[in-house]
Amino acid sequence: MTGAPESDEDVPAWVASLGLDGLVDIHVHFLPEPVMNKVWAYFDQAEEHYGTPWPVHYRTPESERLETLRALGVRQFAPLVYPHKPGMGEWLTQWALDFAEQVPEAVPTGTLYPEPSAKSYVDTALRAGARCFKAHVQVGAYDPRDSLLDDAWGALSDAGVPVVVHCGHGPLRGNHTGLDVFDGVLAKHPRLTAVLAHAGMPEYEAAFELSRKYPRVYLDTTMVGVPFTEQMMPSPSDWADRVVECADRMVLGTDFPNIPYSYATQLKAIAGWAEDPRLGEPFLRSVLHDTPAKLLGGS
Repeated sequence: MTGAPESDEDVPAWVASLGLDGLVDIHVHFLPEPVMNKVWAYFDQAEEHYGTPWPVHYRTPESERLETLRALGVRQFAPLVYPHKPGMGEWLTQWALDFAEQVPEAVPTGTLYPEPSAKSYVDTALRAGARCFKAHVQVGAYDPRDSLLDDAWGALSDAGVPVVVHCGHGPLRGNHTGLDVFDGVLAKHPRLTAVLAHAGMPEYEAAFELSRKYPRVYLDTTMVGVPFTEQMMPSPSDWADRVVECADRMVLGTDFPNIPYSYATQLKAIAGWAEDPRLGEPFLRSVLHDTPAKLLGGS
């Protein structure tokens, strides 16, 4: 293995040195252009929201963002969408399904929101081949234990389709964020395949506890361990010890394109964890490709 990538240009050679033909990223965002522009406008005000600037590193046209991922060697990714009010879940899901039909590297995805139609459009998306869903408890400002979502969680659990769930308090506490809140969903649906976005940041210990408690709970690496995040919500000093516990249930996530640093920065952080001799290259192959590919139904 060559040294950890210092820039995006270094990424393909570094990935190849691990014996991988590419990366599989379970936490990427593509959205309809008007929605993405609103997301970027929010980040333009990040100093007001978060107390620190958040310059979107890959603020480029959609076609250019896709070419960036290809140049990095991302061979498969989950383009995640998420609603913030009723009536958005169904059309965002259809948009994501249509997007995946046009982009070979994109897996079909969907989303959900507590509304009477949730079970119906989740079922429709599953029948259409959706292989990953997104639930954003913070942005949606909803209680994931809402009875309107119960049938949808059950359908996803039965289908074995992963749900990337942003339920931690980072970067801002929401009305219903908290790993203890989402534990209520898992208690009712213990076989739900849930990927805790941002490794549950900043409730890292609670996230690892859920992975110990439920066999289908995974953690994604999104924004974990990078200098930007370490200044606000540092990972525990014994992070490597915790990763060793569930090395086979960690998956690559990046939040591309909405990150305030390069894609390589996230990979460099993960490579740093792998310097622990208990992890090494086998862990890198698992987290960067094998485990997310398995969850997304890839090879």
